[in-house]
Amino acid sequence: MDIKTAVFNAARDGKVRLLQKLLSTKTPEEVSALAAEKSNGATALLMAARYGHLEVVVYLLERCGAAVELGGSVNFDGETIEGAPPLWAASAAGHLAVVRSLLERGASVNNTTLTNSTPLRAACFDGHLDIVKYLIEHRADMEVANRHGHTCLMISCYKGHRDIAKYLLEKGADVNRKSVKGNTALHDCAESGSLEIMKMLLKYGARMEKDGYGMTPLLSASVTGHTNIVDFLTQHPQTSKVERINALELLGATFVDKKRDLLGAMKYWKRAMDMRYSDIARVLGKPEPKELVMAYDYTKEVTTVEELEALIADPDEMRMQALLIRERILGPSHPDTSYYIRYRGAVYADSGNFERCINLWKYALDMQQSNLDPLSPMTASSLLSFAELFSFMLQDRTKGVLGTSVSFSDLMGILSKSVFEIDRAIKQIQSPPDPTQLSKALSIILHLICLLEKVKCSSEQEQFKRQTIYRFLKLNSRGKAGFSPLHLAVDKDTTSVGRYPVCKFPSLQVTAMLLECGADFNSRDLDSNSPLHIAARNNHPEIMNLLIKAGAHFDTTNSQKQTACDLLDEKEMGKNLIQPINHTTLQCLAARAIVKHQLVYRGQIPEKLEAFILLHR
Repeated sequence: MDIKTAVFNAARDGKVRLLQKLLSTKTPEEVSALAAEKSNGATALLMAARYGHLEVVVYLLERCGAAVELGGSVNFDGETIEGAPPLWAASAAGHLAVVRSLLERGASVNNTTLTNSTPLRAACFDGHLDIVKYLIEHRADMEVANRHGHTCLMISCYKGHRDIAKYLLEKGADVNRKSVKGNTALHDCAESGSLEIMKMLLKYGARMEKDGYGMTPLLSASVTGHTNIVDFLTQHPQTSKVERINALELLGATFVDKKRDLLGAMKYWKRAMDMRYSDIARVLGKPEPKELVMAYDYTKEVTTVEELEALIADPDEMRMQALLIRERILGPSHPDTSYYIRYRGAVYADSGNFERCINLWKYALDMQQSNLDPLSPMTASSLLSFAELFSFMLQDRTKGVLGTSVSFSDLMGILSKSVFEIDRAIKQIQSPPDPTQLSKALSIILHLICLLEKVKCSSEQEQFKRQTIYRFLKLNSRGKAGFSPLHLAVDKDTTSVGRYPVCKFPSLQVTAMLLECGADFNSRDLDSNSPLHIAARNNHPEIMNLLIKAGAHFDTTNSQKQTACDLLDEKEMGKNLIQPINHTTLQCLAARAIVKHQLVYRGQIPEKLEAFILLHR
């Protein structure tokens, strides 16, 4: 074990004497350097603070010159916090003596993690009231919010720490402060079910405001299923009659889908219906739908007590009612709306009713593409779910799957929507897509293309498929490491999409289809690898021959000056099947000679020949 690791372990384990012994023979400069070293992203001081080793903390600060503010990576409950200062770690872990010691030795009370979380917020999150009081007494700013705009009061409410919330309110915390998404501390109470704290907030002047999705605290409680909050707020003077009706109906939908309690749902729907008709002079009827939805089996919301009572005999009808109610009240842009549509579709798939599942998922996907940012995690999840479902349905019968069929129309429809999603992402110039997310989406598209090759289609359908793939390739989308779709098609890592690998990569079939539809066989990734290099690295001579036949140059080099042949040197099978001499032309040899001897050619020859020579650099 090297000295750096030994020092780190001693600090982490609180072995101050061992630490002293390890450093006793070192010069002051060496000791200072070791104190600044990181192991797994953390300094010795950070680990000592995290685990509450006061003696070690004092020794590192006073004898070793450890930097009191130097942050690092620290783990709490399985989550890694980046850029955490020692004071933050001690506050989060509840070590008051260490907190005192760090502040006495110059730690900044408001120094934050990379996500802008302060030591005070960390103490509020884990419920350390003594540390919260101490930090505020030493001028901690309780209004510093993290990157999501969540304040100390908000997190105390969400975690249900009543005493901390009370103390913060007494010290003047802003009770109506809003997060980035517009929620307040009242919303946090509603989502966590903290009724006592909610009552306290209201006494301090909290207002019932809407968040960025148009959700009031009452609706938030309905979505999460906290009946104590709903019962309290439906009696509160700040809520209107319409808000109360919507909340009860939404709570019923939550009982159907989240709690799987149909009788409980009926109880709340009945209360809402009675409230709608309580004033005969002003009946609050449900709005007429603009059109009935095929995915919901053309179901209409019930509008009378008799229709409502008849629902109990048809559980499937009740589930459709829940989806209709949620979409009407929350709207299509709220994540829960599409989430529960997808959830209901998955339940149908589990019971073998794939048609209902596909219809619901398509409806949810359309909703997401109309309302969410391009390549949002929810949309990406929907596309992946389709790829997994279709893969499952097309598995071999010998593996125990009953004969199920996937239509060309269903597969093609999702491929078109996937290409549309890539198009949306690329056109968003001000916020370019994350390469990792884009890679996942591109891989899903390749899987769909692979699955389409397993489904019979007419000549017109084949033409439509090729047109769509051509349009996809024209987008020139690039994923992680600058991989084009053709790079991904010849790479083994593309197989790791989804749970049912019916399609395995490298895929000769998908590669051939991409080439036929105009894929650039000489495209380069960020390391200047062509698809031919990637195929060689994956030891797939058959695909290499296909790429060479299409026109790929065998002797082009990557940024490491390696040809595809170089990557095959230790792969005997590939080396025997690929003969470089058969694929090297006089043109290639001439281009390599020009590059090797650094001859001047730019501006002296046609641009097409310049591009050809550049391939051989």
